[in-house]
Amino acid sequence: MREALQKERTIYEEQIEQLKSEAESLALEREPGDVQFDEESGEGGTASLERELDLTLSAQASEAIKLIDDALAGIEDGTYGICDSCHRPIPKARLRALPYARLCIECKSGGLHR
Repeated sequence: MREALQKERTIYEEQIEQLKSEAESLALEREPGDVQFDEESGEGGTASLERELDLTLSAQASEAIKLIDDALAGIEDGTYGICDSCHRPIPKARLRALPYARLCIECKSGGLHR
């Protein structure tokens, strides 16, 4: 699992760099105070929306890296694969699907499963 987590961490790091680069590029394309809006094409603010989306996705990737780092630390201290809420083992199928899962499916869904 350590190898899978490290591989996934690398992917997220690359995504963050790409998204931040795209956001900077979009910011540079617009001049400060540029509020043009083409009513016919409906493209007003498209660059701003794309930039905001890039920054949001970058923040989500950063959060995933934090969760991955926590999972790697859990491997080191022997707590990996234990649900943070109910303290029971997280099923291996869930960990294969989401190696940095902190909650079992029951706790994640709010106890909706029986």
